[in-house]
Amino acid sequence: MTYIIIGIAILLLVLLGEPVFILIGAGGLLLFKSIGVNTSAVIVELYRLASLPALIAIPLFTFAGYLLAESQAPRRLVRLAQAFFGWMPGGLAIVSLISTAIFTAFTGASGVTIVALGGLLYPVLVKESYPEMFSTGLMTTSGSLGLLFPPSLPIILYGIVAGISIDKLFAAGVIPGILLIVMLSIYSVYTGVKSNVKRQAFSIREALSSIKEAGWEIPLPFVIIGGIYAGIFTATEASAVMAFYVFVVEVFIRGDVKFFRDLPRITKKSMMLVGAIFVVLGTALGLTSYLIDQQIPTLLFQIIHKYVSSQLAFLILLNLFLLVINMVEIFSAIIIVVPLIVPVAMQYGINPIHLGIIFLLNLEIGYMLPPLGLNLFISSLRFEKDIVKIYRAVLPFLAIALLALFMVTYLPDLSLFLTRIMKVQ
Repeated sequence: MTYIIIGIAILLLVLLGEPVFILIGAGGLLLFKSIGVNTSAVIVELYRLASLPALIAIPLFTFAGYLLAESQAPRRLVRLAQAFFGWMPGGLAIVSLISTAIFTAFTGASGVTIVALGGLLYPVLVKESYPEMFSTGLMTTSGSLGLLFPPSLPIILYGIVAGISIDKLFAAGVIPGILLIVMLSIYSVYTGVKSNVKRQAFSIREALSSIKEAGWEIPLPFVIIGGIYAGIFTATEASAVMAFYVFVVEVFIRGDVKFFRDLPRITKKSMMLVGAIFVVLGTALGLTSYLIDQQIPTLLFQIIHKYVSSQLAFLILLNLFLLVINMVEIFSAIIIVVPLIVPVAMQYGINPIHLGIIFLLNLEIGYMLPPLGLNLFISSLRFEKDIVKIYRAVLPFLAIALLALFMVTYLPDLSLFLTRIMKVQ
């Protein structure tokens, strides 16, 4: 009876706005206490967490991403993409897709992308005669594009929680990520032709000028991603390289970020996010230990297998479940749900790397899935539009994303091909 009262009290606190880690941590403590295990088992997970080699990648990649977001790099990248793709039908829309995907991959934050690049790209899209609904849907969708590309923070978290190679996950996400962008680009070209939007004539002078202006940012994805895929360094080592490179370029070479005025604020802001992730991660791993100790994944598989015998049916059920879960709090979803679904999926013969890409693509779609997708609310506030109008605007993009999800789910080689041929660890 005491545990029930405490549990209800914790739930009420969370509903009143208390952080989610309180529910997770307190739940783990109560569950261990109920089976007679010392509650320090939850705290032990914090020590195990601190010993994970890949953990250092989270603060370093996050710090580098926030530095890029606060600099003029987004504007330079948009100009570069516009110079090379602006001449195509739907070229500006393709520029938006590519720019936001790169930006989201490096910042790992959907909201930052919509706020930072949305304000830059949305007025230009409307000015160039793209339909308002299309422009709104495009920017809302683009907020979470790039989560499948390295060095995306959700990929790193998934790898840590699932206990699988982050480098292999980085490689596995490339083809599905490109597939989604290509499918959205085809729709953008169709819209551009149908709406007779303006095109920017290709100019060698503008192309060279944009390359020169973005000269320090252009090598970044090639050095970081290429270094990982070529086996030159691991994801953890890549995070240190990226953080140092971005710091030197944006603070000392570009001067976009002032050392005394901006750097302390950016560092504090980025580390607050990292701290929040670590607290949730530590308490959630404690709760996960209980679930594994009590063989909950095995029991879960027995229940599911009783009603779902085929891999095909399980994957359909899994996608429906993940779409709903990933609409809400993504980091908690990764940390709590992944340890449960990985053992169950493996029982159905699903490769854990492939499962990771399915999960992360569901995460991308969950961001824009009505009625609770985070992108929808951020876009509504950023562009000052009614939320129902945002719902309607994303529907065509949602349909395309779901088609991409179907292909990635049932064609595992899309995820696994690069992991077989590249020197990832």
